[in-house]
Amino acid sequence: MNQIETAPSTDLEHSPVGELVHSRATGAQWLSRYSSSLLGVFGTPQRVLVRGAGCLVWDADGKEYLDLLGGIAVNALGHAHPFVTSVISSQLATLGHVSNFFTSPTQIALAEKLLELSKAPAGSKVFFANSGTEAVEAAFKLARRNTGAADSENTAKPRTKIIALEGAFHGRTMGALALTAKEAYRAPFAPLPGGVVHIPFGDIEALRAAVDDTTAAVFLEPIQGEAGVRPLPAGYLQAARQATTEAGALLILDEVQTGIGRTGKWLASEDAGIVPDAVTLAKGLGGGFPVGALVTFGPETSALLTAGQHGTTFGGNPVATAAALATLHVLENQDVLAHVRSVGEHLRAGLAGIDGVTEVRGEGLLIGFDLDADVAPAVVTAGLDAGFIVNSPGPRTIRLAPPLILTTEQADRFLAALPALLQTAKDAQ
Repeated sequence: MNQIETAPSTDLEHSPVGELVHSRATGAQWLSRYSSSLLGVFGTPQRVLVRGAGCLVWDADGKEYLDLLGGIAVNALGHAHPFVTSVISSQLATLGHVSNFFTSPTQIALAEKLLELSKAPAGSKVFFANSGTEAVEAAFKLARRNTGAADSENTAKPRTKIIALEGAFHGRTMGALALTAKEAYRAPFAPLPGGVVHIPFGDIEALRAAVDDTTAAVFLEPIQGEAGVRPLPAGYLQAARQATTEAGALLILDEVQTGIGRTGKWLASEDAGIVPDAVTLAKGLGGGFPVGALVTFGPETSALLTAGQHGTTFGGNPVATAAALATLHVLENQDVLAHVRSVGEHLRAGLAGIDGVTEVRGEGLLIGFDLDADVAPAVVTAGLDAGFIVNSPGPRTIRLAPPLILTTEQADRFLAALPALLQTAKDAQ
């Protein structure tokens, strides 16, 4: 039996794995192999990407793109960030995985850092997951534990209702999907976990009418990303906090897409001046490495889930938590949040001045803009042909969620190209 190699070459391209993936195949050839080997839940991929650096990526045919989607708000520091890459490599070479019978210094340090950044009160805690939908799934179970207590005459109603908003997207696993509003996502998997009620987006009176003593929790995104980057109206979070407090319900904020600097703040909700009961995080937290988190605020909420009631094999592993610590370090120590605010304001102002753009929404570098015709998918196609990656969450809406290190020059490059992209899309109709 051959001796196991314990220190293989770090040159991926010339390793046995590299021989499998660094072939001379074209993008079309890779896509043919994709269709014959991967489950078709995503449809046909738009391109086969092979390399990235900063805000740029390259496909299998050598074409360069300015990435204005960032893996849907995931690649907070762009692609192949040298510091994050070095920390991940060092941690993996030291300790890659331990079961949840154990912990690691990176897991504890990251939990402490998230509590600090979220300004969580004493008694707050963190649960680590692998993705946004898993963080929401944990929050859904947290809400289920807020059952209420019978009064002395046993007349109190149990809390079974969970409220979410029309247009909400919270994930694809069953609990998170029950919170997600889009019927096309929900219908194939009915019946979903029950008790979830969707109320009109941004309607404070509808919220107040819906929250009662049977409500276990209200789930809110401060800005709905999948619905086209729709911010909650002023005063809504404060009204939600008041209504849930009065009813004994939890206020759970889904900041999977909006958190970790995306809006130029650690949390998009922090200016509302409220303390939620829980916040979910993921996407940009790991700088491209899979990690999610549920932060529970205060000892009472943190006590709802006890030993044995939830878990995960990979959540909070040393590599994921090291990646997140590295990402937070760069964001904090290189003043990236101020940069996000500045470049985001510049980009939104530029978009507002372009013919064919009817509305611009968002904060920081989470931006949605509407068009004067149903050409958004065609704009995505025209953008790819011209070397730009953008997203169309609706027929008239384009979403931008670039790396937080996007430069003003790169933003201007897109702004200069956009009028031609809009015309190309309209000509293709």
